Amino acid sequence: MTSLVRHVTVDSADPYTLATFWAQILGGSVSDEDKPGDPEALVTAEGIGLLFVQVPDIKTTKNRVHLDIQPQDRTRDEEVDRLLTLGATLLADHRRPDGKGWVTLADIEGNEFDVERGAAERAQD
Repeated sequence: MTSLVRHVTVDSADPYTLATFWAQILGGSVSDEDKPGDPEALVTAEGIGLLFVQVPDIKTTKNRVHLDIQPQDRTRDEEVDRLLTLGATLLADHRRPDGKGWVTLADIEGNEFDVERGAAERAQD
């Protein structure tokens, strides 16, 4: 018998707000059971569940684990623009002249994640 990852858990200062941000990124939804001020909030989206849990300490170093986001219906550059509009912060730009590469962003609590080329862009390789 094997185990499956039920969801990825992320420490957070404000679980509901961070869950709402990630639900917008992933086209998912925050659980109907979760409300602002709750100590945890669950996002479900196609292929992943993210559980945000309130912790008293703040993020102080680089994440040891991060998510790689691949847009399904737009290009990497269009997705980066959309995420910056939602409140993400640009940390590093690893795009190359040949169109490959990725962009490293931080969510609204400073957690790093990467935006890869979109599905259609990768299919062109």
